[in-house]
Amino acid sequence: MSSSLIVRPYEEADRPFLRTLYLASRKHTWTWLEDDFQLEDFDHAVIGETILVAERDGHLLGFASIFTQENFLHNLFVDPQYQGTGAGSALLQAAEEAFTRQGSLKCLVKSKKSVAFYLSKGWNIISTGDSPKGEYYLFHSSKK
Repeated sequence: MSSSLIVRPYEEADRPFLRTLYLASRKHTWTWLEDDFQLEDFDHAVIGETILVAERDGHLLGFASIFTQENFLHNLFVDPQYQGTGAGSALLQAAEEAFTRQGSLKCLVKSKKSVAFYLSKGWNIISTGDSPKGEYYLFHSSKK
């Protein structure tokens, strides 16, 4: 029997794996982009953010990064082979618990599975906007 999923604070020792996970997850999810994804992208994407890590049996499954000053969920990525195992839900719940008021996030419109995930968790689409990676939805959490 496997042990339970835990969400814990980021440790520097997590960086090499999370760099790889971030790279692989974006390539897997953002198939329409021709971006030149790099391992170092993780380092730039989480500067000044609080990072939470999902782990089971010593394996890192995913991470979330939060810009706490704005209660903004900036990143939530789960290793493609562990999607559907509850890691994303656990990370989202932990992020919501870290918010001091209503949270927000942006999700690319073309990321249909991600959009469906946030809608299923009670997040609401407030508006749309454009980014270098394409059109996005601005979501607000239903909590707080």
